[in-house]
Amino acid sequence: MTLIGRTRARGVETLALDSPDNRNALSAALVAELAGALADCAEDPGVRAVVLTHTGGTFSAGADLRDPPHPDALVDLLRRIVELSRPVVARVTGHVRAGGLGLLAACDIAVASRAATFAFTEVRIGVAPAVISLTLLDRADPRALARYYLTGERFDAVEAARTGLLTAAAGDGEEVEAVLDPVLDGLRRSAPEALAETKRLLTARVLETFDRDAATLTALSGRLFASPPAREGMTAFLERRDPSWVL
Repeated sequence: MTLIGRTRARGVETLALDSPDNRNALSAALVAELAGALADCAEDPGVRAVVLTHTGGTFSAGADLRDPPHPDALVDLLRRIVELSRPVVARVTGHVRAGGLGLLAACDIAVASRAATFAFTEVRIGVAPAVISLTLLDRADPRALARYYLTGERFDAVEAARTGLLTAAAGDGEEVEAVLDPVLDGLRRSAPEALAETKRLLTARVLETFDRDAATLTALSGRLFASPPAREGMTAFLERRDPSWVL
């Protein structure tokens, strides 16, 4: 079963998360397939840029609680997006939760429709947004992250753009395309070597964070997911009830 759709038009490779039955949750299989697709793009001189998008009404619901990826695999995936010598553009017309926001922040440019909603839901199941902080902490407003990390509140695309999680918030799906058209045209008009060097300038600080913090955050993620609060939180989520700590 293929979990990543792949199409190409004039040098732009579109990779679509295509597991709508579980809201494109980041399963071990989906993470591995997406990492493989990105590796293919890195080796293909015909790829000028990559668009990361989705099928269904959710970009990604975060980690698949029934088949979660190893934290190391998620780190590798996020780093592949950041290190890819081609620009990666997120096209979002659905909801984004938890680990899906890490993918979004790894992209160089991100546009979402105003129908999209966002939330860091980790604290509500007894864990923390550990690994995804590798891409988020250097790219989003720290005060906004403090609020939404700690509360798990939902927020909209306008707020996501204001806080740096998005490049732009558009109207409906057609308006997303209208925003992306000049972006993709600009990438097609740019020299590949110049794009690669410019991206290297833009991502240097993020990659420094990976080098410094990846091992610590991976260990934290593993410890939290194995903890009693996480077992309670994930069980409550799957049973569609409040966890025991809710007041």
